[in-house]
Amino acid sequence: MRFHGIQSVVLAVSLSLLTAPSWAQSPDPSPSPQPPDQAPPPAAPEPPPPTPAPSPEPPAAPPPTEVPPGAAGAGGPSGPLPVYGPASSKVFNPDMAVIGDFLGAIGKNDSGRATPSLELHEAEASFQAIVDPYARADFFLTFSPDEVGVEEGFITFTSLPANFLVKVGKMRGSFGKVNQMHNHVMPWTDRPLVTQNLVGGEEGISDAGISVSRLFPNEILFLEATAEVYRGESPELFRAPTRGDLTYVGRVRGYRDLTESTNLDFGGSFAQGHNDAGPSFKTRLWGADLAFRWRPLRRAIYRRLILRTEAVWSRKELETGAAKAFGAYVSGEYQFAQRWFAGVRLDRSDRADDPSLQDKGVSALLTYWPSEFSQIRGQYRYTKYAEDIKANELLFQVQFSIGAHGAHTF
Repeated sequence: MRFHGIQSVVLAVSLSLLTAPSWAQSPDPSPSPQPPDQAPPPAAPEPPPPTPAPSPEPPAAPPPTEVPPGAAGAGGPSGPLPVYGPASSKVFNPDMAVIGDFLGAIGKNDSGRATPSLELHEAEASFQAIVDPYARADFFLTFSPDEVGVEEGFITFTSLPANFLVKVGKMRGSFGKVNQMHNHVMPWTDRPLVTQNLVGGEEGISDAGISVSRLFPNEILFLEATAEVYRGESPELFRAPTRGDLTYVGRVRGYRDLTESTNLDFGGSFAQGHNDAGPSFKTRLWGADLAFRWRPLRRAIYRRLILRTEAVWSRKELETGAAKAFGAYVSGEYQFAQRWFAGVRLDRSDRADDPSLQDKGVSALLTYWPSEFSQIRGQYRYTKYAEDIKANELLFQVQFSIGAHGAHTF
């Protein structure tokens, strides 16, 4: 009875297993489906796309320049005139500089040409700039104890065809070498006797006029020819009582490199103008100059040698006849250290009005350059004048410069 009960239970369990649904028979390894009334869990959000780097903002436009009344409609062939606003005013300013030349002297000189014991011999102010693509302008004003004047003021047209160069204004004439030098460019404290006696002294040939020069390219040497015409008024040398009494100057210059360290510079000059003896009397000058330079490239800042000479022949028409005079100088400067120079100069010159009177001199110089903007020079000068006057002097010079001063003619 008991056995039959157990069999009945086992049979009932077996039947229930056979009739049970498939999901209840054995577990499915796959995930169980969600009930239909329950939404699936949301998917993980995708990462946002990378934000591009912000591009730099363009610079702010400069504020418009105010145009002065009337300037907007004025102008030349290419449009309105340039407006000199705050941002562009410095662009149009010229290069400006001032050079001071202080002199002192001790010793005896009874010739009437003595240098004062102490003086600011000259101050030179320069203004130099490009005018336009075709020209440049140069102005040099001088201030001395006696006067204020324009030493030079001219415009140079640099873009002319056929290698021509034209200057118009007040200039130092292209006669020789010394006449073209400003005081601060000279390698001495004074000008040679030949310049003082025959070429008008410190002022020299300096006048208003026109200069035309031309280069002649060739394979042998640098060659330049210059022709000039001036109003005719050069103190101590030429006079122009009438409008037609003009002064004429001509020069031919050659230059050649001999080696990488040496060169030769030479030239010939001519000048003619009316003198103060009368309206029909003229003075004619002929000149020859030569300069030899040695400067070794590998020691250029320590060693240098320059030898110079210049000779002038003068023919001055006077009421008593033509006075023919001659004068010359020879000089040398040697650089023996980075900032030190030693030099010597020999002078000889007749007087223009009376060639029988002759002056002679010798000078020794020592120059120190603290920098390119200043120099200190001492010069011993012995002069024997024609009137049997002997002068022994020790000259002292200090030169100093501020501002941008352009280079002078080489």
